[in-house]
Amino acid sequence: MMDFAKLDDLKAHLSSMRPLNPGELKRLRNDFNIEFTYDTNAIEGSTLTLRETALILQEDITIAEKPLRMHLDAIGHRDAFEFVVSIADNADKLTESRIKEIHNLVLMSDAENKGMYRSVPVTIQGALHTPPQPHSIIPQMEALLSEYEDMKRDMHVIEAIAEFHLRFEDIHPFIDDNGRTGRLIINLELIKAGFLPVNIKFTDRLKYYECFDSYYGTKPHNPDALTELIAGYEVQELKRYIKIIEAKNGI
Repeated sequence: MMDFAKLDDLKAHLSSMRPLNPGELKRLRNDFNIEFTYDTNAIEGSTLTLRETALILQEDITIAEKPLRMHLDAIGHRDAFEFVVSIADNADKLTESRIKEIHNLVLMSDAENKGMYRSVPVTIQGALHTPPQPHSIIPQMEALLSEYEDMKRDMHVIEAIAEFHLRFEDIHPFIDDNGRTGRLIINLELIKAGFLPVNIKFTDRLKYYECFDSYYGTKPHNPDALTELIAGYEVQELKRYIKIIEAKNGI
C-alpha cells in the first residue's frame, strides 16, 4: 500500500494558501492545456511539435506540412479539456453519458463515431489483454462505473482513478481515441477530488505503457505502477503551484 501522506499534505497546504485570481488561474490552465494537448496527442502518434500545437490553439495557424486530422485532434482535445474543467465543480458521479460527451469533443474529426461505442471488435497491438466484443461493452462499462464508486470509498482516490483508467482502456469502448479520452477522465476525476490536473508526458510513454503490462501481468491485478506515475505527476504539479503562489506573495 502506498503512503499518500505527502500528497495529501501538499494538497492541504495549497488549499490553505491565498488562491490565484481568475485571470492568473486561466493563464496557467491555458498553458497547461497546450502542453497536455501536445503530449497526449504525441502519445497517440501526432507529429505536431509543442510550438506547432501552441500556434494552432492560440493563433489559429495552419501548419502546412501537417495533416488536417492532427489540427482537428489538437482543437478537439483543447475543447474537451476546457469542458472537463467547466464541469469539474459538479460532484456528480461519473457516467457513461459524461464519458461520451468528452469523447464527442475529442474525436471531432470523425462525425460518424464520436461519442458512440464501437460496433466492431478491436485488438491492441502488443498488449497483454484483448478488449471485449462489442456486445459486452455496455455491461462492462456499467459494472466498471458502479465498482468505481466503491473503489473511491475503499482506497485513496488516486489509486481508484488509476484502477479505473486501466480497466477503461481494457474495455476500449470507442473505435478510436480511448487513450486521449481516458486521460481526460483522469483529470476530470482529479479536479473533482480537489487535486490538480496532470499531464502524462510523451517522454514517459514507455513507462505509461508498462503500467498496463504491470497491471495485466499480475493476478490479482495491481494498479500500483500507474498509481505511482499519477501520484508523482500530482506532487510535481502541487509543488509548482505552491511555488508560484509563494513567489506572488513574496514568501
